[in-house]
Amino acid sequence: MPTTSGTPMRTSPRTRPTPGRILRNTALVVISMAWAVPTWLLLVNALVPAADYGGSPHWWPQGFGLFDNMSQAWTKADLGPSMGNSLLYAVTSAAAAIVVATTAAFATVIMPVKHKALWFWLIYSGTLLPLQVFLRPLFLAYADSGLYDAQFGLFLVYAAIAIPFAYFIMRNFALTLAPEIIEAARMDGASWWRIFWQIHVPLSRSAMVAAFVFQFVAVWNDLLFGITLSTSKNIRPVMAALAELQGNYSNVGPPVVLGGALLVSLPTVLLFFSAQRFFVSSLKLHG
Repeated sequence: MPTTSGTPMRTSPRTRPTPGRILRNTALVVISMAWAVPTWLLLVNALVPAADYGGSPHWWPQGFGLFDNMSQAWTKADLGPSMGNSLLYAVTSAAAAIVVATTAAFATVIMPVKHKALWFWLIYSGTLLPLQVFLRPLFLAYADSGLYDAQFGLFLVYAAIAIPFAYFIMRNFALTLAPEIIEAARMDGASWWRIFWQIHVPLSRSAMVAAFVFQFVAVWNDLLFGITLSTSKNIRPVMAALAELQGNYSNVGPPVVLGGALLVSLPTVLLFFSAQRFFVSSLKLHG
């Protein structure tokens, strides 16, 4: 195809689908559908009015009782105080974990410390063991120290389990930062404290937000520590309250439980979409 300058314009040949690409796309579609099936069943059965539920799951919408199911779940499980508790735990523990993880990443990557690999494995090893191994010692220690069934006790354990993975994210992000920036700041006489607050933290903002979202969701969805380290309704997190709603002594049907599950998942969904631009900006910066 000629151009205004008289030289022909090259047209890129159309990429023909290869068997490998077709197989890959087919596998992606199948996996996506497999992930979507439980979500579809949850939505459809949460829509069914509780009085019309016959005991077997529905694959297609039948009636609309979602708001009534949510209202019953909110009232019978007393989700208001428990959602407030989970919001408090998730925000404070995730924020504390991000502060500690960002500081530790700066110290073990940017600053000239010895045995950087040892420090990494020492901090990150908190994610290598299943959380169940901590239940008995935590329960006994909390019972002896007065932290059992206390908001501060749950905050401590949530912050502790959030630090290792947050450190993993912040350390990997710190490794991508250009060392020339730190070297130039040191040559200008900037202290490590000033470099941390005026250079490292602003550059790491997108990673900090991403790590905060991950830890917020992890704490919000926790059930294990919530039912082990708390009993009072004004202390327990929201997943513990939701578990009580579907317990053996509950007289509500599955649609009410599913409606409550949808209701308590809204804060995490809203947080993810509100922080989505930070994920995009991070990908553009390091893409």
